[in-house]
Amino acid sequence: MKLSAQHLVRPEIAAMGAYHVADASGLIKLDAMENPYRLPERLRAELGQALADALINRYPDSHGGGLKQQLKDAFAIPAAAEVLLGNGSDEIITLVAQALAKPGAVMLAAEPSFVMYKMNALFSRLEYVGVPLRADFSLDLPAMLAAIERHQPAVVFLAYPNNPTGNRFPREDVLAVLDAAPGLVVVDEAYQAFADDSFMNLAGRVDNLLVMRTLSKLGLAGIRLGYAAGTPAWIAELDKVRPPYNVNVLTQAAAKVALKHMDVFDAQASELRRERARLAEALAQWPACTVYPSEANFLTVRVPDAPALFDYLRQQGILIKNLHGAHPLLAHCLRFTVGSPDENSAVLAALNAYFS
Repeated sequence: MKLSAQHLVRPEIAAMGAYHVADASGLIKLDAMENPYRLPERLRAELGQALADALINRYPDSHGGGLKQQLKDAFAIPAAAEVLLGNGSDEIITLVAQALAKPGAVMLAAEPSFVMYKMNALFSRLEYVGVPLRADFSLDLPAMLAAIERHQPAVVFLAYPNNPTGNRFPREDVLAVLDAAPGLVVVDEAYQAFADDSFMNLAGRVDNLLVMRTLSKLGLAGIRLGYAAGTPAWIAELDKVRPPYNVNVLTQAAAKVALKHMDVFDAQASELRRERARLAEALAQWPACTVYPSEANFLTVRVPDAPALFDYLRQQGILIKNLHGAHPLLAHCLRFTVGSPDENSAVLAALNAYFS
């Protein structure tokens, strides 16, 4: 007798749903924290030539073909650190979970935070411990330290700034977690281009620190390139579970072109910071909106009826992220990606009609 998928798939996998990506066809897409700007024409031409010259008949260089050094130069990664490349930072989370998944090992994270931490704990059969944030989304440091003491986690994930709340935890709180943790601490800096602080200066210098980033939020979400910096000892262990050709030829070629033009992406990030401030100030004018501080390229806002407002905006051709139901602390919260000036103005016009 042939066994069905229902009989063969692990029960905890069968019980879960797949990660849902909404169809944004025909909509102003402000649900996924993407940079709204395309590459300038001159860069597109350079990129096109680089991709045309890429040896797609060959396997990619397993070590990045000089890309790691370009990343170190572009983002001031200390000489003491080694770099690990990933197919997006999602894959780096997977590699960490796989490498540390001893029987009984624990992954600990603040909640709510990036859903892929918990999902990868499930996939790799790590025990997962979530420590709730406070009601204002600040880090509950005493609770974090107590959980570390009790569970002795193999790895702690902290998003800095945090997704989906947008706030950046105090640096001294993260340092306290680093000091208390017996295992690896992954500081996820996916939104660093929009934030006012970073732990990259400590990469390779603090034994249990791994600083993880992605090029996605910078404006290169489509090429799927993540990277992590840490001590040579940690990177060497994580590299053992990395598929040898995980970063493809076209991604490597595109990243090498992009990293030569960081001035373009820095200017776009500065513009998005200004738009974030404009959007936050405008949203705060409506008493029904509670706008939370953000150092990311999105704003999290609490409203009286998040599902109703989400549906209304979709009817107006605007797709945002409905966080209601994802976690008790996110009750009636919506997440607005910061778009272009015209996109943000369209959002504000729709909200003005809704709240008037």
